[in-house]
Amino acid sequence: MLFAPKERGQGLVEYALILVLVAVVVIAVLLILGPIIGNVFTKINSQLIK
Repeated sequence: MLFAPKERGQGLVEYALILVLVAVVVIAVLLILGPIIGNVFTKINSQLIK
């Protein structure tokens, strides 16, 4: 029972690290695929305007 507070804090830190890792992966994917997706929407928009 003496280690319960440490384990709770450790769990919060683990969740925070997972959240940071997911955020970094999402940002990386958006940076890589962002221009490609933007070009697709630009092409669709230009075809709709014609």
